[in-house]
Amino acid sequence: MMLDEATVDRLAPNPEARKNARLLAMHGQLSELHRSEDETLLFGVCAGSGKEPYQCSVDFLQPDQPTYRCTCPSRQFPCKHCLALLYAYVFKQPFTKAAIPEDLQAKREKLAAHAEKKATEAVKSKSTNSAALAKKIQAQLAGIDVLERLTHEVVRLGLGNMNAKLAADIEKQAKQLGDAYLPGARIALYRLTQLLTRQNKSSSPADTDDPVYSEAIDHLTRIHALIKHGRAYLNKRLSDPNLALPTDSAIAAWLGHAWQLSELKAAGLVETNVELVQLAFNTYDDPARQEIIDTGIWMTLGNGAIRVTQTLRPYKALKHIKSDDSVFSVVQVPELCIYPGGPNPRIRWETMTTRPLEPRDLQTICSWARPNFASAIKEAKSAIMNPLADKCPVIPIHFRQIGKIGNLMVAEDADGERLVLCDDGIDEEPASCPLLSLLPQELLVGQVLIARFYHDYAQHALRIKPLSLVTSEQIVRLTL
Repeated sequence: MMLDEATVDRLAPNPEARKNARLLAMHGQLSELHRSEDETLLFGVCAGSGKEPYQCSVDFLQPDQPTYRCTCPSRQFPCKHCLALLYAYVFKQPFTKAAIPEDLQAKREKLAAHAEKKATEAVKSKSTNSAALAKKIQAQLAGIDVLERLTHEVVRLGLGNMNAKLAADIEKQAKQLGDAYLPGARIALYRLTQLLTRQNKSSSPADTDDPVYSEAIDHLTRIHALIKHGRAYLNKRLSDPNLALPTDSAIAAWLGHAWQLSELKAAGLVETNVELVQLAFNTYDDPARQEIIDTGIWMTLGNGAIRVTQTLRPYKALKHIKSDDSVFSVVQVPELCIYPGGPNPRIRWETMTTRPLEPRDLQTICSWARPNFASAIKEAKSAIMNPLADKCPVIPIHFRQIGKIGNLMVAEDADGERLVLCDDGIDEEPASCPLLSLLPQELLVGQVLIARFYHDYAQHALRIKPLSLVTSEQIVRLTL
């Protein structure tokens, strides 16, 4: 059992629980602290608001999926008393070895039986309800027709003539797309109308050279690809209900399919015994999706692939969904599931353990970085040209130096090729370029940059946004 303070911090359901648990551990509210002979179980007593102290325990029989038990009435998971128990352990408070109490042993056996039953049920095949599937596909095809009509309406009206009233009318009609199981289509259209509405408030309709209109054309290109590929796929599936979901693109997700881990595994989109290092983390508000999104940028140490985790927290369910946080340890995952599509696909896992980040891990990260900008630029342009892929791929690159040329922050590689660093156009992440001038000069020479590539519509050029710097000694994050 490997535990450190950062790991316990991450287990807390919210900052308030973390703070209260720390206070309980530091102020001596825990007593009768014990650990089992094999150190897979921690248990003890914690003083609380009730008349009697609470019996709390943390069971690591499954190290990657600990079980928390407490006699308190809290609905938080884990509660502050179990968290306090873990803090006491990492703070090196004395835990004496003791036999596992009978009631906890009985609960262990019951949990093991439940896990076995769940595993048996998971392997049972699910038959396809052809009638229900056909009804859903017909609704989606009708929704794509609506999307096409609304998009044509936007073009007919003219991009420079979009105003709040027209946008509201189109968005009202676009709600049909959500009812037609096409949330991705509704979001794409919403972003287009909002982009045009904001711009047309602040510029002249005759100002058609404005970079926003170039961005709007990109949005229209994406919607067109969604209509074309979505309609073709849905018609194929309508004629063959058992047609496998496509794994070479993200079209299924754009059409509203919520991939289950079992589906990803069945499709072979899984890697085993993977180690991951988080290179950046960010939380942002997405009004189009009506969600708060926690995004982690990770590298798989075994193959250098950059992937992302996303915890989607709808506005209506914020208090029920635990937010993600930065992770500074190496995460070890028995089964890593990988979503289809994009240069930096989304990943998920069910269970994990952690170990400390070591110098050899930093060396591995640096070894996977692109040796020069030319190879990274080619990779980035390929991703940006794919209308259904992420338009801002993250790529690790070696650089010779970072500095200012006039008012521009510029990175240069060993071949003398340069890329401009910029934050403009990346609203989902906090500005990071200003932080570079605050770093010691040695960090800006001969290191690895984790960079987000994107097309700057104003300059009609490729730009990079710095997310973090990796050296032989540390990861310097710029987007916490």
